[in-house]
Amino acid sequence: MPLHMIEGVTIPVDFKLPDAMTPEQKREDDKLFDEALALLKEKNAFLIAHYYTNDTMQRLAEESGGFIGDSLEMARVGRDSDKNLIVVAGVRFMGETAKILSPHKQVLMPDLEAECSLDLCCSVDDFVAMKNKYPNATTVAYANTSAKVKAKADWIVTSSLAVELAEYLKSRKEEILWVPDRHLGSYIAKNSEAMVHCWPGRCIVHDAFESNALAFVLKENPNAKILVHPEAPESVVAMADFVGSTSQILDYAKKSSSDTFIIATERNIFYKIKQACPDKKLIEAPVASLNGHCISCANCPWMGLNSLAKLIKILKDPKGHEIFVDEDIRVDAIKPLDRMLRFSAALKSGNEIPKDL
Repeated sequence: MPLHMIEGVTIPVDFKLPDAMTPEQKREDDKLFDEALALLKEKNAFLIAHYYTNDTMQRLAEESGGFIGDSLEMARVGRDSDKNLIVVAGVRFMGETAKILSPHKQVLMPDLEAECSLDLCCSVDDFVAMKNKYPNATTVAYANTSAKVKAKADWIVTSSLAVELAEYLKSRKEEILWVPDRHLGSYIAKNSEAMVHCWPGRCIVHDAFESNALAFVLKENPNAKILVHPEAPESVVAMADFVGSTSQILDYAKKSSSDTFIIATERNIFYKIKQACPDKKLIEAPVASLNGHCISCANCPWMGLNSLAKLIKILKDPKGHEIFVDEDIRVDAIKPLDRMLRFSAALKSGNEIPKDL
């Protein structure tokens, strides 16, 4: 396949991961549900939570009239809400994206230290250097990047649209400089046959799924369908019955006639799948281990920083927890985001892709 893995960029070998809450700490945090719910209503706040936050945070979003979804959908729904205070339960780039789309709204996060390994794999300085090295390539940045990187990109894309966009760019005879996920970049190149200069970043959750162990789980559950996020390694993707974004995996599970699924994505998606498919059996895909311990155990440690205690604290005193994006960066970042939204709308409606994209 036409894939070139980029060299000469700084990719962290290890990440400083936050400690997870203990089961006892989680039980104590869950007891704050009613207080958090009352405070959201009192402050007229709109809670948008990612599928990868814990089950209590997702339930809080539901019961407060908020929203649960993927990162871009979170930002779009926050923009369209009639409320001027948005609370983003997710990781930093999600808060930034919400602010980019809602510049006049106050955007808060329970913990501004909630990072994303993919974001940390792509500094804006490295990105600009590679843009200069591949000046004829169209730069396509995954949603899992900082506002500064988005502002330097030609396109922003989600995993649900990545292959379709690559096919479109290939039809225009354009090469792609893709950042930052190596597995999704490889998947794009293979399925679109576009020329992709691929950033070597990784998501620590999805990178840990392991195909040999998955084969054993499948042997024990031969009728199960394997559902995989394209940020997983190629060997795991190759075993999948369905490959798609988090929301697409949820949609597939709801519509499928199968009653058993092995799922290779962050485990907190199980909350919504169980809710939609209470009679179906859900199995976590196995992950690789390091010295006998899994790296993330299919659970994003930064998402775990979104506790009810922190949410209550920032609603009472938002100082130091508000997301800001410099206006010049926001103006540049909105351009590739808008381009993607228009591209997506054309695909969904079956209309011709606008010629001015």
